[in-house]
Amino acid sequence: MAHCSSYQKLSLQNGDLLFVTAKGTGLSGAINNVTQRQETISFDHIGILEKEGNELFVLHAAPKGGSQKQQIKEFLNDQKEEGQKVIVYRLKPEFQKSIPQAIQKAHQMLGKPYNFNYILDENSFYCSDFVERAFREDHIFKLEPMTFIDPKTGTINAFWEDFYKKKNLKVPEGEPGCNPNGLAGSEKLERIREL
Repeated sequence: MAHCSSYQKLSLQNGDLLFVTAKGTGLSGAINNVTQRQETISFDHIGILEKEGNELFVLHAAPKGGSQKQQIKEFLNDQKEEGQKVIVYRLKPEFQKSIPQAIQKAHQMLGKPYNFNYILDENSFYCSDFVERAFREDHIFKLEPMTFIDPKTGTINAFWEDFYKKKNLKVPEGEPGCNPNGLAGSEKLERIREL
């Protein structure tokens, strides 16, 4: 694995968004099945890059560890172990003024648990929810009605039906939310490169 100094050479910037490619199975596959927007690539996780002196960190909400600040090396190793890739996106220049405040907001959310229901609340966050909230004050991303409908069948995906049934919850079809594919599709972002 490359040393942190070699990540610096990749010209990563404070506030860059790190999107993780989706796997085809389990929770990742189920998220992707109902949210994929691009034929070529889809994502199931996202974090915000923070530069602190010479060190790089990722601010993100993950099932293991909740809302956290993780060294980039660890973050990338976790994705590599799962066979996933990380793609860097960046806010277009006219929106970059939002970054310092977003990072400050992300810090306020650290330590909160992961939101395993994907139903928005103020005490726990899922990955794209964490990022959307960090940038919310400047309306960088928008919440959209969530869908759990399988586009192939037109009915609620069986994974999600079962997922919510086990939690004694109704599938939150149409409730406000966000997902990594929706965030990646924002016209306020540009794709930079694969890490």
